[in-house]
Amino acid sequence: MSNVTLNELPSLIATKLLEIEAVALRPNDPFTWTSGLKSPIYCDNRLTMAYPEIRELIAEGFAAVIRENYPDAEVIAGTATAGIPHAAWVAQKLNLPMAYIRDKAKGHGKQNQIEGRIAPGQKVVVIEDLISTGGSSLKAALAVREAGAEVKAVVAIFTYQFEQAASAFAEAGIPLATLSNYTALIDEAVKLGKVASQDVAALQGWREDPQSYGK
Repeated sequence: MSNVTLNELPSLIATKLLEIEAVALRPNDPFTWTSGLKSPIYCDNRLTMAYPEIRELIAEGFAAVIRENYPDAEVIAGTATAGIPHAAWVAQKLNLPMAYIRDKAKGHGKQNQIEGRIAPGQKVVVIEDLISTGGSSLKAALAVREAGAEVKAVVAIFTYQFEQAASAFAEAGIPLATLSNYTALIDEAVKLGKVASQDVAALQGWREDPQSYGK
């Protein structure tokens, strides 16, 4: 990361995700998500945990974004479950406390939704692996806010760049930053021969109108 600028990160991380097949592109044989949505892309950033060089690059990228844009952050909080390991690595790099946020409160014990310790008034950066519509990430961020802390931002590895997500974060007043994105991914996939240039328009069309893709 020492020789990589923040401007270079989107392309570099997109390339790494493609190389380890954390992201798969099938423009002519779309995946079906749990929601039933047809998609030319499937993203599993959990695979990055298996590659020390890549997870280090991601951790350094997160740390650089936080140092530059949210230097007053006091706690790093990961979303359960995929954001937890990345939050731990980033918190270690920044020498900051770490917590994680469940998708809902436990049904037993202290019934915590936030594990670790986030005190009222603390400034928190939430770490996520993937931004789709933004719903689950915002739910986690709002749980932090409801605990009385200040959410400085949600920072994720990758975003599909759906307008729905951008609008949701804007409405909630929570900044969103990502290390890489769908546009950079498509650019790198074409360079690497992972997709044909004639498929680019369809891939871009999916991001703009995912509901109609494959119909």
